[in-house]
Amino acid sequence: MSSGKPSSDVRAPAPGELIILLYSSDRTVRENVRLALGRKVASDLPPVRVVEVATQPAVIAAMDAGGIDLAILDGEAVPGGMGLCRQLKDEIAKCPPILVLTGRRDDAWLATWSRADGVLAHPIDPLRLTAAVASMLRARTGNSVASRG
Repeated sequence: MSSGKPSSDVRAPAPGELIILLYSSDRTVRENVRLALGRKVASDLPPVRVVEVATQPAVIAAMDAGGIDLAILDGEAVPGGMGLCRQLKDEIAKCPPILVLTGRRDDAWLATWSRADGVLAHPIDPLRLTAAVASMLRARTGNSVASRG
């Protein structure tokens, strides 16, 4: 997806479906994250749909359009996701939770600066990723998960 536009999977969410926005300029990172998440991140949560984007303008457009339950931003993307995270937190009144992927575990302090709600270091560990995403989605949806849609 070199155009930077959201992936073709931008249909309206199915009842109860949770939407995860995934930003990385690296197609391999997007693929690894999408495959790690699968269709369900936890048995107590509804299915998820990952909408992939490759550019910062596409992230901003998707976030402005609404309907995003969680965003995953690659801090190693070009341009990087940490500055974008801070911008989104500054500009969106009820910004959905954001998970930032950092290049190294030692970069976690940068994710704190960016106001990220969560941080994971590359390489992506599928178990840690799904656990973090599930936790963040539970916090966002509260007890209303079953009644969405």
